[in-house]
Order: sequence, then C-alpha cells, then structure tokens
Amino acid sequence: MRFDSYHPTINFVFFVSVICFTILFKHPVFIAISYVTGFVYSIKLNRIKGLVFNAVLIPFIAAFAFYYSQFEHFGVTNLGQTAIGNAVTLEALVFGLAIGTIIASVIMWLSCVHAVVTADKVIYLMGRIAPRLSLFISIILRMGPKIKERASKINTAQKAIGRGTKQGNVIRRVQNAVRLLSIVTTWTMENFVESSDSMRSRGYALKGRTAFSIYRFDNRDRGFVIVIFCAFTVILAGYALDQMRILYDPQIIINPVTSLSYVFYAAYASLCLLPIMLQIVGECKFKRLKKRL
Repeated sequence: MRFDSYHPTINFVFFVSVICFTILFKHPVFIAISYVTGFVYSIKLNRIKGLVFNAVLIPFIAAFAFYYSQFEHFGVTNLGQTAIGNAVTLEALVFGLAIGTIIASVIMWLSCVHAVVTADKVIYLMGRIAPRLSLFISIILRMGPKIKERASKINTAQKAIGRGTKQGNVIRRVQNAVRLLSIVTTWTMENFVESSDSMRSRGYALKGRTAFSIYRFDNRDRGFVIVIFCAFTVILAGYALDQMRILYDPQIIINPVTSLSYVFYAAYASLCLLPIMLQIVGECKFKRLKKRL
C-alpha cells in the first residue's frame, strides 16, 4: 500500500493540493502541520539524505526571518533598530519566520514529489496532452542521475592514469576537473542526439500514436479519491469560515481557537499524513504476512 503504487493521477492531485494549501495558508497551525508532515514524509522516503537535507533548511528559515525583519518595517511591537536606524518589529520577524517555514515546507514536499513521481508517471500524465513535452521532461529528470553516474565512472577511469580530480597539486586538480567536465558535457550532448534519433525511429512523433500504460484506476484509487474529497470539503469549509485567516500588519491578529477549529486542523493533518499512514499500514501488513510464511 505504498503511496507511489497508486495511480499517477492520485499522486499528482495530492501533491498539487498539499503544495497549494501550504503556500495559501499563513495560519501558524497549518504552517506547522505542513512543515512537520513534509519533514517526516521526506525522511520516510529519502532516509538519511532526507534528514540531512531537511536539517540544512532549518538555518535557512532563521536566516530568512532575520533578513526579512531587517528590510521590512511594519508592525507596532518594536524590538530594536538596524544599523541605519530602521525599526525591527516583532510582526515583521514573525511573518518572515512564517514565510521561511512555508518555503522550506514546499521544498521538502517537492523532494517527496521527486521520490514518488517517476519519469514513467510524467509521461503517462502528460503523454496525451503534450507528448513531446512529456518526453522532454522525462529525459531531463532521468539525465541528472545518469550524468552523476557517468561522471563517477569517468573519474574512476581517470584516477588509473593519475588524472583524478583529487590527484596532484591545485592547478593539476583544476585541469583534471575541467577535463572531466568536458568529457561529461560531450557525452551528454551525444546522448541527447541518440535519444532523439531513437524516439524518431520508433515513430514517436507520428499522428495518432498510442502509448502503453501499466496504470489502471481501481477501487483502491477510488477510495483514496473519496477520502481526499472529504478532506477538501472540510478544509475549504474552514477557509470559508476564516479559520485560516491571520493578520501580521500592523499587529498579529488571529481568530480565536474554538472546538470547531480542531476539526479543521485534524482534517488538514489527516490529508498531509495520508501517504505516511498508507506506507506504515502497508509495511505492517507485509511484516504480518511475512511472519505467516
């Protein structure tokens, strides 16, 4: 029951909705939910790399809040002055912190998109609308890992003759790095030409050409759509009732938290946690079946 095993349309709708909600909602509770769920899901998908990547974003949030408070001057709660005499206010600092957290949350969710939405899903989603664009995007997404792998192989081969990027003095290393970059660039251009010729020979640009797909919209996907639709309904109801509304200028004004507010918080948290819960349930089910065997 991994989330990436669901229909590509489901993946697309979920990530687009979560990222749009993350950008739209400035309420601190919703910002915190987006950040924490994106942090956890990114680590769940990318393991140690995800943890390191997310940890690097934390200083960025603080730096952005500090920068924003130094150059934006609104609010009534004075915290001090800049070197040129401009006021530093609590409202500007808090709003900068909120914006920085939103940006970090979007970046973490995009890292989840990169792990879940593969090249074949991109081709499936865009193949009927813009087949050439879908092919171009899939080639670009696939090119990054291929370039990295090819550069590693070339560098290993160059080390055997004493031309590795970490061999020799500084000037020698720079020359070796430039040589490696030249080789990788030449290989990349040749690979683009070969891919173009290959797809043309397969009739990719022919009119009326159809594409094979392994994806089928089954009952499991329909059930997920119902859950997302219910969550959307509750969240949009909260938005209509101004439960996501907050003012930072001239002072921080937030709607009182009522018992109904927790319903909207829970609905948004449930939406963001859906992929994580599905993966945990799937892993537990797999372990239970493995024990039976």
